[in-house]
Amino acid sequence: MTNAMASNGTGGARPIHFAALLGGNAALALGPLWVRLADTGPVSAGFWRLALAIPFFVLLARMNRQPLTGMSRGVLLAVLAGGVFFALDLSSWHLGIELTRLGNATLFGNSGSILIAAWGLIALRRAPRMPEWLAFAAAIAGSAILLGRSLEIDRTTLIGDLLCLLAGFLYTFYILLAQRGRAVLGGWALLFWSSLIGLPVMAGFALALGEPFWPTDWTPVIALAFTSQLIGQGLLVYALRHFPPLVIGLALLTQPTIAVVVGWLWFGEVLALPDLIGMALVAAGLVLARSSEPPAPRAAG
Repeated sequence: MTNAMASNGTGGARPIHFAALLGGNAALALGPLWVRLADTGPVSAGFWRLALAIPFFVLLARMNRQPLTGMSRGVLLAVLAGGVFFALDLSSWHLGIELTRLGNATLFGNSGSILIAAWGLIALRRAPRMPEWLAFAAAIAGSAILLGRSLEIDRTTLIGDLLCLLAGFLYTFYILLAQRGRAVLGGWALLFWSSLIGLPVMAGFALALGEPFWPTDWTPVIALAFTSQLIGQGLLVYALRHFPPLVIGLALLTQPTIAVVVGWLWFGEVLALPDLIGMALVAAGLVLARSSEPPAPRAAG
């Protein structure tokens, strides 16, 4: 998930930009696998996901001449609040990953796109247009099917779905609060501050849950930090400014597709026809929500 700016079209996009867009989504799709494989608790894995990436965020911010200090009080408060919501989003999502199927976790974790579209309508004080109505209807119908299927499998799976939906809700607040910080600091500096602020929140939450905190096998948490925070975010920050929202939404669908394959190969998670229909509806809702976003100005560089 990322909120980098998009351009008005794909005219300036080159094959390397398409490769980065798909590669970033693929890297992010592997995140739930590493959460499952970590021998820490899921929230603790999220702590290490942020902690291991922070030094690289500092380096990337410096390389891109993004300031790490000098915020006004209002921007600082927004960044602080956004960092808390970012930590709560990751905590809720990582807990949900442990309890539901990887495809469900990935789809519901990205539900913030639809909530942000709804918030945009409220802010503009206008009624939804037809594509937006279709997005909301498809997402609600698909979610209802998936939640019903999860309840048929096990109540625990339903709880996992709800935690991932909660993560999408919390991510919406992070994005809205982070807008001011991104404009002042830049993407990498904002990720540095969001991660730094999130560390004590996630550490406290993990300890309150009594999770194993220190890894005995560092491979999964290192892989999580690099695939989800550095490679995934880095490729998307590079690529997204070259594409309109519709293309971004379509590329987003590679995440649940990969997650379903990973869930099947590693954990034997098999989907029935109703699951596929529900996932298709939610995916359609995500794409329609993205396509209804107004294109942002193309970023320099």
